Amino acid sequence: MDTPKKVGLARGLTNYGDADFSLYLRRTFAKAAGYSNEMASRPVVGIAQSASGFNPCHRNFPELVDAIKRGVLAAGGLPLDFPTISLGETFLNPTSMKFRNLMSMDIEEMIRAQPMDSVVLLGGCDKSVPAQLMGAASADIPAIQLVCGPMLPMPYQGERLGACTDCRRFWGKFRAGEISNEAINEVEGKLAATAGTCGVMGTASTMASIAEAIGMSLPGTAAIPAVHSDRLRAAEASGRRAVELALNPILPSQIITEKSVENALRILLAIGGSTNALIHLTAIAGRLGIKVSLKRLNELSDTTPVLVDLKPTGQHYMSDLHAAGGLGAVLRELAPLLHLDCITVSGETLGERLTGEATWVDRAVVRSFDDPINAQGGLASLFGSLAPNGAIIKRSAADPKLFERTGRAVVFSSLADLAERIDSPDLDVTADDFMVLQNAGPRSASGMPEAGYLPIPLKLAKAGVKDMVRISDARMSGTAYGTIVLHVSPEAAIGGPLSLVRNGDMIRISVSERRLDLLVDESDLAQRRLVTPPSAVVPKRGYGRLYAQSTLQAEDGCDFDFLRE
Repeated sequence: MDTPKKVGLARGLTNYGDADFSLYLRRTFAKAAGYSNEMASRPVVGIAQSASGFNPCHRNFPELVDAIKRGVLAAGGLPLDFPTISLGETFLNPTSMKFRNLMSMDIEEMIRAQPMDSVVLLGGCDKSVPAQLMGAASADIPAIQLVCGPMLPMPYQGERLGACTDCRRFWGKFRAGEISNEAINEVEGKLAATAGTCGVMGTASTMASIAEAIGMSLPGTAAIPAVHSDRLRAAEASGRRAVELALNPILPSQIITEKSVENALRILLAIGGSTNALIHLTAIAGRLGIKVSLKRLNELSDTTPVLVDLKPTGQHYMSDLHAAGGLGAVLRELAPLLHLDCITVSGETLGERLTGEATWVDRAVVRSFDDPINAQGGLASLFGSLAPNGAIIKRSAADPKLFERTGRAVVFSSLADLAERIDSPDLDVTADDFMVLQNAGPRSASGMPEAGYLPIPLKLAKAGVKDMVRISDARMSGTAYGTIVLHVSPEAAIGGPLSLVRNGDMIRISVSERRLDLLVDESDLAQRRLVTPPSAVVPKRGYGRLYAQSTLQAEDGCDFDFLRE
C-alpha cells in the first residue's frame, strides 16, 4: 500500500524522534500564528521575498506579496511569505555579484527546510532573479518567478530619462565638462523616480525576459512596469498558479532544459540583452547539469537578429516594450528558431502559448524578423591567446568601427590603479589605444564588479572621444554601452594571460573572426610568468573564504563548484 504523500504543513517535519508529535507541535504553533485547522490543512505556497531598506528597487514588494497571497487564498492554498537575502545593486560592497551564490544557497535551503508545496520567487534587482532561479533549480519543487517590474522613465527638458543608461550618458557629459553641477544634480532626481528596476534593457530587464522565455514566469509578465496595476494582477495570477502547481506539480527541472536554455539564449541575443545574463543563465543551467557553450553562443548569434529597440542599444524603455506587445511579440518573431515544444510554468508549451496570444505589435519597438535592427545577435564570444577560455563583447552596444583593429595596451593593474590614474593629464593614452584592466575578475579581491565600463580618460573625454576599446576580466552593467570586452578567462588573479599584459604591448581584436590575441612572443610571456604570481588571496574566515575557494570562472557562470550538478 502506497504511503500518502505529505502536503502542506505535514511536509518535512522537524525531527524530534516522533513524527506524530512533530506534526502536533507544528499545528500548535500554526494556531499561535492565528491559523484555523482548515487553513493549516491546505497546500502551502511559500513566497520568497527579498524586500530590504537597502534595495529601493523592491519597494513595491509589500503590495505584491499581498496580491500573491490573494491569489493563493482564492485558489485554496495557504500563503506563507519568508524573507531572504536582498541584493540591491548600488548598495553592496564590493559588488552584488559576490553575494549572488550566497542568496542562491539561502533560497535553496529555505525552500528545502520549510514546509511548502510550491513557491513564488519575488525578485527584481539584477542578481536576485538569477539567485532565486539557481536556488529553485537545485531545490526542484514547483516554482514561479515573479519580478517587481521596471521603473517608468521621467521627463527632463524635452526627453525621457531612466536608470541607468541615461545615468552613464549624463555622467559622461559631466566628466567632459558639457553640463554643470546644477544640471547633474537635477538629472540625479529624474533617473530613478519610481519603484522598480532599471527601465532599460539592463541586467534586471534581461533576466526578467529570460525568466519568461525559459518558461519560469507566467506569459506576458516580464515587462509590466512596477507601478502598473497589471503588475498586481500578475502577482495574483502567480499565486493562483502556484496552488495549481502544488496540486499538479511541474518541476523546474522539467522546464529548464537544454532546449529552453537555447530559447533563452535566442531571446538574450534578440533583445540586445546584458552580458551579465550570460553568466547568470550559465549558472542556472549548470545547477541542472546543462552546459552553455560560448562557441554555441556564436552559432546562435550568427542566426539571431536584434529585434528590440531599447536602450542602451536603441531608444525606448521597458514600459514601451510592455505597451508594444511585451516579450510575446519578440517570441512570435523568433518562433521559427525556437523549440516550441518546451513546457512552461503555465502548463502550456511555448508553441501553445504563442498560438493563443494577440498579435498586435508596435514596430517602432519590436521589429519584424525580416526588418531587424541588426542582422546578427547582440553578443559575441571571442577566443585567442589573451582569452583562451573566452571573452564577451556586446556588439549591439559597441562601435563597429572598432571591431577590427590592433592597438597599444594601456594597462591598469587594479581598480585602485584605475581610479588613481584615469584622470591624470600625464596618462600616456590616445583614442586608438586599448585600455586594459587587470585583477577585476571573479577570484579577485573586488569580486568581479561592473567595472568593465572603464571611463574614457578625462583628457580624451574633454577632447570629444566617446568610445575606445576596453578589455578586462570584469563585468559591465547591462545599462552600459561601448566597445568593451569582458569576462576575459582565465582571469588575471589566477594567472591568466591577462595578468601578463604590459603597457605598450600590441593587442588584436577581430569580432568577425571572434579573436582576441596578445601579440607578444611566447618566450617573453614565459619570462613574465616567472615574475607575475597569481594575485588571488584566500581570506582566513567566513563567506569571503568560501567564495575565494569555490568560485568558478565566467564560462561556468561564476557559480560555486560544489553547487553545480
